[in-house]
Amino acid sequence: MCRPTPAPSGSVRQAARGLGLLLLAGGCAHRVAGGPPRVPVAVAQVGRAPVPFDLVTTGSAEPLQTVAVQSQVTGVLSAVTFAEGAEVTAGEPLFQIDPRPFQAALDQARATLVRDSAQAVSADADAKRWADLVRLDYVTQSDADAKAAAAASANAVVSADSAALASAALNLQWATIRAPISGRTGRLLLRLGNLVRANMDQLVVINQIHPILVQFALPERFLPQIQQYRRSPQLSVLVTGSDADTSVREGALTFLDNAVDSTTGTVLLKAEFANRDNALWPGQFLNVRLRLYVEPQALVVPAEAVMTGQAGTYVFVVNPDGTARSQPVTIERTAGQTAVVAQGLEVGDQVVTDGQSRLVAGAHVEIKGSGAPPGQGDR
Repeated sequence: MCRPTPAPSGSVRQAARGLGLLLLAGGCAHRVAGGPPRVPVAVAQVGRAPVPFDLVTTGSAEPLQTVAVQSQVTGVLSAVTFAEGAEVTAGEPLFQIDPRPFQAALDQARATLVRDSAQAVSADADAKRWADLVRLDYVTQSDADAKAAAAASANAVVSADSAALASAALNLQWATIRAPISGRTGRLLLRLGNLVRANMDQLVVINQIHPILVQFALPERFLPQIQQYRRSPQLSVLVTGSDADTSVREGALTFLDNAVDSTTGTVLLKAEFANRDNALWPGQFLNVRLRLYVEPQALVVPAEAVMTGQAGTYVFVVNPDGTARSQPVTIERTAGQTAVVAQGLEVGDQVVTDGQSRLVAGAHVEIKGSGAPPGQGDR
């Protein structure tokens, strides 16, 4: 059976109120002691490092040389001595055209030369004898002149035969088609058994890719800088296959066009790469950086520390007391993940690189990670 609880006496009520006040006072003192909440951030130090000055664009690879192999004689293709896509060296046999017609022509030219040479020898002897007879008045001068003319004609025929023999030998030589340059072959354009027409049918295309060229264009406003720094040792050109490709190939600038393209306002440049590993391929699109110079002691911060607001670019700097302040900065340029600072920061300043979106000026921060001063930008 439940009984009604008696009302607390006055002393009990006073004690309860006193306990509540103590608890309230204790709670307020905990919040004060804990202070304002701290924002977790990552920071990096402002430092000095060598930073390259690169002109960034896109380009494409092209062979150093390209040759479309053709036959210089007409005949039936009887042999192919290489595999499609193989590397070949200059002078290596690639195709064989049926040599029998050319061998027969060579034999005929050789025999004709022998015959006409014998006739020329006989004509020379006759001319000499008739010249002697003229001095003895046994024959007329006109007869002697006729014999001399016949001898000269016979010798001219021998000269023509010699040229025909050389031509026949050359045609036989051309029946074996050799690589004019070293490089990589493409697909076969004519196969065994086809009739090859002289100087008309392409057989295969050879691209020289060791070394290889990369061509690219830059706006004409950079032309004075390119000309200025090109006088120093060869400028470096760095290429990557794509944004996700971390492997960088380095070559040297070898060509600057002699005119600006008036339709695009750009100037064409080319760089040469050794390409020993075949990483660059003709026709491949590439990200290109022309390195004009390296600034040895640039004031740098990580690029992710720089924010952009209505008043311009700024960073959050961590003060010695653990609070953050917004610091306007002037960024001269960026190189990869590094920003070069022109004004607004000093060496040793700590800038926030992660967590800026939760910060306001004067906010207390808790450093969760820090990094060394940024180094040189990406190669």
